[in-house]
Amino acid sequence: MKKFVCREDYPVVQTEAGKLRGYEWDGSVIFKGVKYADAKRFMRPEKVQPWEGIKDANSYGMVCPLMTQDRPNSELLVPHMYWPMDENCQSLNIWTPSIDPEAKRPVMVWLHGGGFSAGSSIEHITYEGANMAKHGDVVVVSLNHRLNVLGYLDLSPFGEKYEASANAGNLDIIAALQWVHDNIRGFGGDPDNVTIFGQSGGGAKVWTLMQMPEADGLFHKGIIESGVYWLQRDAEEQDGREIVTAMLKELGLSEDQVEELETIPYAKLAEAYLKTSPAVAAAGGYIGNMPHVGKEYLGDPVQHGFTEHAKTIPLLIGTALGEFDFDPAIPGKHSIPREEAMQMLEKKYGEHTEELLALYEKAYPGKSPVDLLSVDTIFRLPTIEFIKERCRTPESVTYSYQLTYEFPLLDGKIAWHCSEIPFVFHNTELAPLFNKEGETDKLEEAIFGAWISFAKTGKPVIEGVDWPACTEGDEPVMILDVDCEIRHNVDHELVPLVEKYGKMMWMDSENIQH
Repeated sequence: MKKFVCREDYPVVQTEAGKLRGYEWDGSVIFKGVKYADAKRFMRPEKVQPWEGIKDANSYGMVCPLMTQDRPNSELLVPHMYWPMDENCQSLNIWTPSIDPEAKRPVMVWLHGGGFSAGSSIEHITYEGANMAKHGDVVVVSLNHRLNVLGYLDLSPFGEKYEASANAGNLDIIAALQWVHDNIRGFGGDPDNVTIFGQSGGGAKVWTLMQMPEADGLFHKGIIESGVYWLQRDAEEQDGREIVTAMLKELGLSEDQVEELETIPYAKLAEAYLKTSPAVAAAGGYIGNMPHVGKEYLGDPVQHGFTEHAKTIPLLIGTALGEFDFDPAIPGKHSIPREEAMQMLEKKYGEHTEELLALYEKAYPGKSPVDLLSVDTIFRLPTIEFIKERCRTPESVTYSYQLTYEFPLLDGKIAWHCSEIPFVFHNTELAPLFNKEGETDKLEEAIFGAWISFAKTGKPVIEGVDWPACTEGDEPVMILDVDCEIRHNVDHELVPLVEKYGKMMWMDSENIQH
């Protein structure tokens, strides 16, 4: 029988601001909805005010309001959970094997996906951290922070009080990491061994935090899952004047009334942004919704170089083979005659099909030819470039992976955006599609074990396979599949040509999941 405990005196932890009471369930001690900061709209986060007595921490906190309503779909691929929204969203959740302050377990802080504009710490059903804490003997933390116009709208041209508005979302994360540094020992964690890890936008948060001096020393390793993309490139020498001016006009306000943006209902603020941003962006203007280069954030490392501190942070980084292919699996794809498969491929690659298919089959032997349609370049190309930049500095340690596993949907669905997450959290049991007899347990132990060993030591380990770090000119890619193996520069010939010759066939923004 699973054990549940929640008493007056246990589990209770003293934090800097006051005492928190969580609960114990099935081998994990859990604290939910812990406030790590407060903030007025567009302003820097501030420490929470102390309290008397004991606060219960057994309910998730509010999530940041979204600019548009999510439309549930593709739930087999990316199972979601939706939660009430409020601007007062700076909260975190903790899963730990025990609250022994002497345990000094590695701490793993999860940063959710959704770019810098959507998502939450509990959005994906398998973000739940109990299994990771229990099976990995680590302390797991997930968090909510300000997003979209609340976290990344640059109002700095309109007054010094707004100097941090363009990076408020990342500054929230730094406040959470500071809270972890100051308090996590009471939850059995080691503040001197903190790994931040995230997928998609969460992965981008990892490397943007590496470029923020205020975060230096608050984390020691990083894991970037499908988190490097060219859309993130910096808006050089641009600020938020144009987009904010357009929003003010849409709202019937003058520039002298900019402070009205601090108090108008969020729905009106978001609506004004959504109405004006397309035209501003089309004209080459900066529209925010991502960290902005300045004194807090020193910019994309591929454009500006890694900071000296960032160079010292070990990284585990990778992508999925199919990424943004959320279309249904192709029935009978393994029995499609080659001539028919070629006709399908030619619709996308034209006269270059034969050349690309030869490179694809060299890189991924045994995969169905039609999966060449799914080969990702949106994340993979920038990731190759990112790793090359890291390797210019010998002290930068970087390990690369690629998920190429085929899931049991119809006649097989190649790995897509978010599909490593259930394995990473040891939560495949929570997602039906991630279960295939004779394969799932093996792959879960490989991926989970690699992430945990990296958090503990800075080196990912998969039993029976040597996993070397990347060096200049050599990217040893750990292929995560039924059989894991290292392939060197696996797709360096293929991916640039897929990008050059391929016609994008399924960038339906309403179908993209996070």
